[in-house]
Amino acid sequence: MGRAFEFRKERKFKRWAKMAVQFTRLGKEIVMAVKAGGGDPTTNSRLRTAVQNAKAVNMPKDRVEAAIKRATSRDEKDYDELVYEGYAQHGVAILVETATDNTNRTVANVRSYFTKYGGTLGKTGSLDFVFARKSVFRFDPGERDLEELEFELIDAGLEDLFVEADEEGNDVAVIHTAFEDFGKMQKTLEEMGIETKSAKLERIPLSTTNVTEEQAADVLKIVDRLEEDDDVQAVYHNMAE
Repeated sequence: MGRAFEFRKERKFKRWAKMAVQFTRLGKEIVMAVKAGGGDPTTNSRLRTAVQNAKAVNMPKDRVEAAIKRATSRDEKDYDELVYEGYAQHGVAILVETATDNTNRTVANVRSYFTKYGGTLGKTGSLDFVFARKSVFRFDPGERDLEELEFELIDAGLEDLFVEADEEGNDVAVIHTAFEDFGKMQKTLEEMGIETKSAKLERIPLSTTNVTEEQAADVLKIVDRLEEDDDVQAVYHNMAE
């Protein structure tokens, strides 16, 4: 069938694999949200956010409902949320957020990835000066006047508002607020009728490390391997674009 077919098939498989990982992570987030605040999204803001994020990546409704139902069962396991910090090759800082039911397995796996790809695992808090935890909201800007919107969101804790391109090249408006202003901004956006594509707590690098293309390839090996692990929820680095 030719090279073009093989290329398309490979891209499709990669997209499916990425979706499967996203669904697994969102399923865990839904379970943790339900266990923390109950199964009603109208009264549980964390669950409401998780369901919203699942909807944004087209997670099937039946999988969302199954995750909520599963979380209310006494037999459903609890997840510990742990953060690991270290350095990849070329001085690039790596921060890994995990949700696990087996901490021994998770720390062993994370340590092995750092070692295999020439990195070093550090102590908790060692990267506090590299990353800041921020509330990050993304939405379709449409025809909105973003300059005017900035003024309207200042009281909700707005720190930054800008536009970036998503994986398909479409414009996405991005809002940054302080970690503690997540709930206030979320409520304000809901009251304004702005439907977010995602609402998350993310680690934003305060400083970046410049690397060559070859060095970037070395760093991405460990990033990719970490992201493939079922216990990993998110991976952040401070490699300059």
